[in-house]
Amino acid sequence: MAVLNALRETPGALLRNPVVFVPVLVLMLFQAPQMVLQTVNPLLGSVVSLALSLLFIFVTPFFQAGLIGMADEALDGPTSIGRFLSAGKANYVSVLVAYLVLVAVNFAVGFVVFVGAIFGGVALFGDASGGPGLAVLAVVGVVAAVGVLAYLLFVFFVQFYGQAIVVSGLDAVAALKHSVSVVRHHLLSAFGYSVLVGVFGAVAGGVFVLGASLATPQSPHLVAAPQGTLLGAVAVAALLAVVGSLFGSFFGVFSVAFYRRIDTRAGRETV
Repeated sequence: MAVLNALRETPGALLRNPVVFVPVLVLMLFQAPQMVLQTVNPLLGSVVSLALSLLFIFVTPFFQAGLIGMADEALDGPTSIGRFLSAGKANYVSVLVAYLVLVAVNFAVGFVVFVGAIFGGVALFGDASGGPGLAVLAVVGVVAAVGVLAYLLFVFFVQFYGQAIVVSGLDAVAALKHSVSVVRHHLLSAFGYSVLVGVFGAVAGGVFVLGASLATPQSPHLVAAPQGTLLGAVAVAALLAVVGSLFGSFFGVFSVAFYRRIDTRAGRETV
């Protein structure tokens, strides 16, 4: 099965090429200051977090393309930071365009959910009799459920756009279409891959939430943290950066190994 074969390939590629961890570690370290600032000054930390979120919209595609390029090379032999830089530069525009499409879809879904929540709240609390208000709330709930399902299906089918750009050499639009085609022809394998990534992603997310809660001051009125708290936040941020690089690098290589096995365009289908 493609998922199991990809899982077997991934550790060996990483052991042969520990340099793959470096770009992900750098990206994680860029995010560490916002956690530390949450300890020093929560308001400033929130502002910096928002600014970094906007910056990462344009930085992430470079790291994504570079990591996929490194992973593709690492699965066949040695790789290097040079490969990361060349893949990032060569595929940046295409990955950015596809990434912005996903950001736009996320924004649209978020906006619809927000508006739906407002209408649902009005329907629930605006009608004391509980008659038409509950009916409207039920309709809003059904529409929201359909919208969320449609969004999850969209993400499921286009999840390999980055690999299609870097590994298969496609542009943004063709890569999105190719990802849909690849997943459609390998639904069971793609579903198994998505479940596995989702489970481990949830574990990684839990670790990050726990670490963030340990690094964040308990009192919302805290302006300047004691030295011990600050040092603890720095230590937690550094630890999370290391853990994040391990998870990110593993799944970066794993995603490429899996994609290569179901990419019929490259003639590697071995499901």
